[in-house]
Amino acid sequence: MSNLQTFDLPIRGMTCASCAGRVERALSRVPEVQQSSVNLATEQARITAPRERLDELLTAVEQAGYSVPLQSLELNLGGMTCASCAGRIERALLKVTGVRRVSVNLASERAHVEMLEGTASAALIAAVTDAGYTASLLDAAPARDPQAALRRERLAVILALLLAAPLVVPMLAEWAGLHWMLPAWVQFLLATPVQFVLGARFYRAAWKALKAGSGNMDLLVALGTSAGYGLSLYLWATAEHHVPHLYFEASAVVIALVLLGKYLESRAKRQTSAAIRALEALRPERATRLVDGREEEVAIAALRLDDRVVVRPGERFPVDGEVLDGHSQADEALISGESLPVAKGPGDRVTGGAINGEGRLIVRTTALGGETVLARIIRLVEDAQAAKAPIQKLVDRVSAVFVPAVLLIALLTLGGWLLAGASLEQALINAVAVLVIACPCALGLATPAAIMAGTGVAARHGILIKDAEALELAHKVAVVAFDKTGTLTSGQPRIVHLACDNIEENELLRLAGALQQGSEHPLARAVLDAAGERGLTLPPLAASQALAGRGIRGEVAGRALALGNQRLFDELQLGSPLRQQATAWEAEGRTLSWLIEQGQPARVLGLLAFGDSLKAGAAAAVAALRDQGIESHLISGDNAGSANAVGRALGIDQVHAHVLPADKAAHVAALKRAGISVAMVGDGINDAPALAAADVGIAMGGGTDVAMHAAGITLMRGDPRLVPAALEISRRTWRKIQQNLFWAFIYNLVGIPLAAAGLLNPMVAGAAMALSSVSVLSNALLLNTWKPGMEQRS
Repeated sequence: MSNLQTFDLPIRGMTCASCAGRVERALSRVPEVQQSSVNLATEQARITAPRERLDELLTAVEQAGYSVPLQSLELNLGGMTCASCAGRIERALLKVTGVRRVSVNLASERAHVEMLEGTASAALIAAVTDAGYTASLLDAAPARDPQAALRRERLAVILALLLAAPLVVPMLAEWAGLHWMLPAWVQFLLATPVQFVLGARFYRAAWKALKAGSGNMDLLVALGTSAGYGLSLYLWATAEHHVPHLYFEASAVVIALVLLGKYLESRAKRQTSAAIRALEALRPERATRLVDGREEEVAIAALRLDDRVVVRPGERFPVDGEVLDGHSQADEALISGESLPVAKGPGDRVTGGAINGEGRLIVRTTALGGETVLARIIRLVEDAQAAKAPIQKLVDRVSAVFVPAVLLIALLTLGGWLLAGASLEQALINAVAVLVIACPCALGLATPAAIMAGTGVAARHGILIKDAEALELAHKVAVVAFDKTGTLTSGQPRIVHLACDNIEENELLRLAGALQQGSEHPLARAVLDAAGERGLTLPPLAASQALAGRGIRGEVAGRALALGNQRLFDELQLGSPLRQQATAWEAEGRTLSWLIEQGQPARVLGLLAFGDSLKAGAAAAVAALRDQGIESHLISGDNAGSANAVGRALGIDQVHAHVLPADKAAHVAALKRAGISVAMVGDGINDAPALAAADVGIAMGGGTDVAMHAAGITLMRGDPRLVPAALEISRRTWRKIQQNLFWAFIYNLVGIPLAAAGLLNPMVAGAAMALSSVSVLSNALLLNTWKPGMEQRS
């Protein structure tokens, strides 16, 4: 047993003593639980158990039919310098009673904590403080000016480089055949402020790490440079009649280069979070409210649901709402990635943060604050950037032992050179080089930097990647399974075929449209839309009468007409040369309507075939997936004719029709059992189980909240072309993670042996260490150049 804790577990759903007994029995079956007692009045269970059993305790309560309320919060962190720092904070937070999961992101300097409801945030902050770092609640933290911090770092770098430069000049002159050096006292005066003033940050952080019983990058730098500085003082003090070679320049240059690396790293980290800052900048601070016909400017916080807001041309919409009056266009590019303005009029929805076009609009407020689309997008991107990819677990394990291992290697280097007969001076310099080149910063930044850059650029193009696991799994996808209605098709019927008998197509549409005037039936809307597209004028309708289950009839321009289905056609016992065509269209899954003139005898004038229209980008999406080597499947509950027609039109590899909602997940599971990595794309409630069952669930924008919750990736627009784009950016991000980890490891795998062998001096080691972090971040930032459909190399 380890990490034994006594804590109160909140439980919801208990109604009587037997409930409490059921929960207590369930908890007692969890291994290593020392004590469990349930209090029905307080709805809590007092438990003594190892912290590692918390997930099992929650599962036991849920299996018993009850629930444990959880809460999450974000902490702003300060003082982290490398991956070992992030690991130390995670371990400190996990020791707090009631904490379930912790994810610390070195790149964003934040911690995401999942814990039992009621866990005190003060305990979390205290744990971080005791570990030697600073923490504050994200919402309560005072706004920090990142530019001011960057300016301070830049000033420190400039001063360090200016003071270190004269120390390096003699070394450069020696390469040109000139042998001279600065007086020892000048070297001392130049190096000391670099070591103890500009380098004080390394000593402070190293001391905090030592107090917490661990090590970090600052400890390596502090030990290495102090050893070089101390050796110089010793050689200077013991020299008798000559000025010995001193190593003040090595210590000063190492600190200057590390400061330069940290400054460049800070700049790059700020760029990785540019997407969040761009989204946050979309939030207006004030709005114009309409009260009793009078306009008043108020703060956004003063607005309430159903308030009427005036949005003038060129202003950002301050809230999510519904247009009550006016016509305009909205630029939603930064929210949905839609490059073209979207027309808005009465009844249309608008999204807070979008830019109003040329018209003045009056909008009724439907969502505020954290419930707006923009706020949800920001939360999703923040959650994705805070999450850890599964591969990060390996990095964390390496980072946990990295600093102790480097200290051991440095000691072995020192001892080895001394045993080999080298001077203390030479042995110490080689050990210093080992300490300086071994930097775990790059390891800690490799994965989060790529994830932040990848999710950020994806969000700018309307692709919300909700968690790092989906990002990591998406690169392996071999099959994309599409739902049909609302995903590849619009979900709205339209006329797809017309056939005439002794009448022209325009006349057929005019007469059919006249019969459908005033009807709200989806098929009636399709007829009226088709007539409107052709600019046809509809004649008046008289004596209209609905034919239950068969269609409608009425008088149009003095002619008795009927528009109905196959049942009406059969009842009238009509024959028509269009019958063979009707059979073919029925085989495609089309819905048919016959236009009949009810004379003596009745005769068929024409046939209309209705179908669900394909989305504009559906064919391009399937073609793009094929180009990526990915198969496309269609899983639909529609009839075989309709599903096969869509499959043929789009070039889909496999079509599965008549699939019940509950069976969609089974289809996905069958593919996974065959060893195939599957992405499921859908938009409805019935797609949610399949989205959750797939390796990667992709929810189409405009779909239901349930589908979006179940999916790992959400597309802000209902454009199928975003599906291959989402997989593409996921693959590129995964490649960046692999490349970054390669560079992070290779610097150390090559550099540490070279330093231990005496082939690197501390200055070159310091430059290599700084370069490792900068190269990892710069490589991740290349993702910012990505655009959907681009085939550039990365």
